[in-house]
Amino acid sequence: MINKAREFANKAHAQQRYGDLPYMAHVEAVAALLKPFGQDAMVVGYLHDVLEDTKIGINEIEAEFGAHIAKCVALLKDDPSKSRRDRKRAACARLCRVTGKEELALIVSAADRLANMKASNAARDIKRLKMYLKEWEAFEAAVYRPGLCDELWRALAR
Repeated sequence: MINKAREFANKAHAQQRYGDLPYMAHVEAVAALLKPFGQDAMVVGYLHDVLEDTKIGINEIEAEFGAHIAKCVALLKDDPSKSRRDRKRAACARLCRVTGKEELALIVSAADRLANMKASNAARDIKRLKMYLKEWEAFEAAVYRPGLCDELWRALAR
């Protein structure tokens, strides 16, 4: 299932870039952070940006990976037509209500944020790091659940 998700994401993001790198560099970084959380976490990690950044729809993800994976991926989708501020506000409102099995999406969200922050730090992208810092309080309030993925949160706090 992990290889299937990797291949699916690689095909979906084939022409996209993450800065100077192929977009899969970001997706692989997220999936690597999710390895301790198991197969489903890695699958959602590979797919986390597919709905948002490609023409692939939720029905295709559900057909390939099942309803639970599709629901978690859908929880992570931002509306690209809105401003970043409005997208993040809507994401926080959506994610703060997540419970039960769908909390998997929260683990992936934390890993995504950590991967983005690590990449920004490596690139010395101070502007982007300041943006993440400005968003921190709302992000933490929406996504953090004690005991869910504390090791990711410890890394985020550094």
